[in-house]
Amino acid sequence: MNVGPHARIRCFAVAVPTYLIAIATAVAAGVPAYAQESQAWPDTYVARLQVLALVQTLNAQVLASRSATQTLEVWCRDHQLAKEPAITAELVRGAAKAPTAEQRQRLQVTPQAEVKYRRVQLRCGNRILSEADNWYVPDRLTAAMNRLLDTTRTPFGKVVQPLEPYRQTFAVKLLWSPLPDGWERGSIASPTGTAGVLAIPDALFEHRAVLYTREHKPFSEVDEIYQGQLLAFPPPH
Repeated sequence: MNVGPHARIRCFAVAVPTYLIAIATAVAAGVPAYAQESQAWPDTYVARLQVLALVQTLNAQVLASRSATQTLEVWCRDHQLAKEPAITAELVRGAAKAPTAEQRQRLQVTPQAEVKYRRVQLRCGNRILSEADNWYVPDRLTAAMNRLLDTTRTPFGKVVQPLEPYRQTFAVKLLWSPLPDGWERGSIASPTGTAGVLAIPDALFEHRAVLYTREHKPFSEVDEIYQGQLLAFPPPH
């Protein structure tokens, strides 16, 4: 039987050996405080409404922002998803996707121009907040920016900040809703029992956007899928 870090230690009439107490203390100490406090969302109607509100709130915040990275960093900090609320980019090695003719048109480059591709997971601590495909024109970045992208885990959004970029989102897709289609037209069946846990999938919603410099020159196209671990914090009481 596997015993997770959240398991409660029961009190027995017999004395617990000291070495067992020491082991339990060491295991608990190895789990970050934010992880110990994380709780599953209950599968209730109210919780589903709360989750829907959170997903749509973040969706709107990203749409209104100039930088998805900064938005995620604020979300990570405000919801205490990690002890250090800094976003890092984990490069997915071996991934390759050539830009399509439509993407080259959106980036305003010729068929011969170099367009680089990178796939990353944006993380806050050990939590994956989004997975993104990024096609970018290296000639429209500085040499220092290209070097950072090639050699560090600095997110793309932070690397290109000197360009004072802004986003134009051209596609948004909600990939999961905690409420079924047509819920507002009929009654919602309440979950049976009180021990149900809401199953939150990996993919919540998707954005496709083009990034522009302050001179309105396109230099990157992104396809971002925002992840269920964005909701890995205790539900409100």
